[in-house]
Amino acid sequence: MALHPYPHIPITDIIGVMIATPQEHPKMTVEEYLEWEAKQDCRYEYVNGEVFAMTGGTIPHNDIALNLYRSLYPHLRSRGFRVNVSDVKVQVTPQSPYYYPDVIVSCDPQDLNARQFIEKPKLIAEVLSPGTSGKDRGEKFNYYLKIPSLQEYILIDSETISVERYSRGEGRMWLYYPYIAGDIITLSSIGLEFPIELLYEGVVLAG
Repeated sequence: MALHPYPHIPITDIIGVMIATPQEHPKMTVEEYLEWEAKQDCRYEYVNGEVFAMTGGTIPHNDIALNLYRSLYPHLRSRGFRVNVSDVKVQVTPQSPYYYPDVIVSCDPQDLNARQFIEKPKLIAEVLSPGTSGKDRGEKFNYYLKIPSLQEYILIDSETISVERYSRGEGRMWLYYPYIAGDIITLSSIGLEFPIELLYEGVVLAG
């Protein structure tokens, strides 16, 4: 465990395979957004009445997300959990933002039969790219860490072998665990360990 990397910012106040980009659309209600998005050719995230198109990410970004999914799926399937990659959005309340995490895990019975969105995620992972890092560490970070059901938030660098894990502690405390090449990643919320290199198998890193 290590200290939080941004000591001047409270952990609770910091704020995919696809990347969200702002779009020129009039503000929408949640109901309008859900009805409108269902008719679109691509996916859109929704925050405070505004929609953001999910554009294509890099090949390393995609490969890392799929490697994580492949690492999680056999372990979670036997336990009755579900894991999804990038195409499933999170809805915590009907009026909350709607995001598409790169990888999301839930063990809630309602989520296991869900068809539109996940409401009680247990673990969320985002793959960091130059175009997404600020949002994943900021706006999304601040929102995700306030989700009552969330136990772990994982940030995976797509340019170097580096992973950050935030694990729920006592009260509002979140514990920070950094990982580098040669480390074993522990996902305590789902009882799984694996070498960090598994996430980067077949990935062409920068430089």
